[in-house]
Amino acid sequence: MRMPVTMAMHDTAGIETRDIVKRVLEGEVNAFALLMERHQDYVLAIVKRHVPPNQVEELVQEVFIKTFQSLRGWRQAGRFRSWLAAIAVRTCYDYWRKHYRTREVSMSALSEAHREWLERVLEDASETSWQEITRRREAREILDWALDQMSAADRMVLELVYLEGQSVKAAARLLGWTVSNVKVRAFRARRKINKLLLESGRHV
Repeated sequence: MRMPVTMAMHDTAGIETRDIVKRVLEGEVNAFALLMERHQDYVLAIVKRHVPPNQVEELVQEVFIKTFQSLRGWRQAGRFRSWLAAIAVRTCYDYWRKHYRTREVSMSALSEAHREWLERVLEDASETSWQEITRRREAREILDWALDQMSAADRMVLELVYLEGQSVKAAARLLGWTVSNVKVRAFRARRKINKLLLESGRHV
């Protein structure tokens, strides 16, 4: 979705987001391109955390299409970026709901480094730092494999709460769920993925 910008950058740098939105809603559709330019890096960063690399560009475009279509629903008392972040996260969730597939990865085919990491996790899974897991190259493939066995909802909750460190309240806002729903699902999803690793580890 590419829209030509009719306003020069030096003329728009100081314009508030709400004023640009107002112009779009009043019929100056091309002004939406400025919103895209201002927030594309922000949206890109969110989408990259939740979908495969080959899907990022398409999903970013989808986020902005949904944003354009939903622009009248933005409550101007709230922060535009927070509203945009929720659209981005829900778009990623919709992606997994529509395109979820189990990755065919044999645990026995993993490298020795992967096996050693998994054995350490199994020794004391409760103490495993999820943030540390994401920084370990040899661990990421196992984590991706495990996440691919989860439902779309469980995957998004695990990523938001445990991998990104979002609060339960923030995750609920981004997903459009109740706080209690996120709490319950996060607890159950964490147990599921730990059980999955334990069961898989018996075959390593």
